[in-house]
Amino acid sequence: MNPLSLIATAFCCVVFIVIGTIPFSDAQLDPSFYNDTCSNVHSIVRGVLTNVSQSDPRILASLIRLHFHDCFVQGCDASILLNDTSTIVSEQSAPPNNNSIRGLDVINQIKTAVENGCPNIVSCADILALAAQISVDLANGPVWEVPLGRRDSLTANKSLATQNLPAPTFNLTQLKSTFATQGLNTTDLVALSGGHTIGRGQCRFFVDRLYNFSNTGNPDSSLNTSYLQTLQSICPNSGPGTNLTNLDPTTPDTFDSNYYSNLQVGNGLFQSDQELFSTTGADTISIVNSFTNNQTLFFENFIASMIKMGNIGVLTGSQGEIRTQCNAVNGNSSGLANVATKESTQDAVAHSEYI
Repeated sequence: MNPLSLIATAFCCVVFIVIGTIPFSDAQLDPSFYNDTCSNVHSIVRGVLTNVSQSDPRILASLIRLHFHDCFVQGCDASILLNDTSTIVSEQSAPPNNNSIRGLDVINQIKTAVENGCPNIVSCADILALAAQISVDLANGPVWEVPLGRRDSLTANKSLATQNLPAPTFNLTQLKSTFATQGLNTTDLVALSGGHTIGRGQCRFFVDRLYNFSNTGNPDSSLNTSYLQTLQSICPNSGPGTNLTNLDPTTPDTFDSNYYSNLQVGNGLFQSDQELFSTTGADTISIVNSFTNNQTLFFENFIASMIKMGNIGVLTGSQGEIRTQCNAVNGNSSGLANVATKESTQDAVAHSEYI
């Protein structure tokens, strides 16, 4: 083989190796995706969220959670937004979502505003991703460029929603397994859990920790004693379970690293939170400590993990569709009938493991 042939062969091998290391979904999404077709999409989303959050500051945490609950079920495809129809069983009625998710009406507001400016261009899946990022920003958290270009699913999957979404009562082994199923590692788990630095939680999701943890008849020993007493005053035993308390008792509406310092002193609200620090010998402890000591490091890892999560199972190109209404596939208006009813019912019962 002559020298030129050797060089060409070597070059091809290098190109193959480099391309082979790029995650497939990463290569298909691009922050500049709408630059030529809907260049003001970010400002439209921000405008709606700025207005809504002034009267409902909890909505910022709700929309971060909505994106999370979408991506963990058949990928980031806006399947969580689909209502029941004759052919679709909505994910909204799955146990982890039922009377728990909120913000569907706000996503509809954003979609209407985007459609008015850029008809049939921006997917509901991308709106969820943008809404999550802008929510973090509005809560004084980090800013990042969201890779865009997702398309919307034609289906939902209630059984996967039941199976794939982590519960607030999960131990560390269960949490790691749930995240690993989505291709997310231990650092992703700890970083994304930091989303609990804002929002509220209902008593029913942690009341067992206060009175009868693991059927012992006693409180969870990992709970700080003073914090336990505070939570017991908010959540009486055999109470209604719908009372709300802050996920972060120190800076409840500011996106910061205090979530992790709370864990260090036993002030994690959910079992799934405190497990990150109180599980003996766990590799998550050092990550919690590092994020406590360096908020910039937490922000950097949170951004990386959010982008990684946002690439799970995305539909691109000719896959799926761009829905004109987020709650129904195109051409099926029956899925839109109960939008207002669903939202008003959820608001009546107070929602969520965090909102």
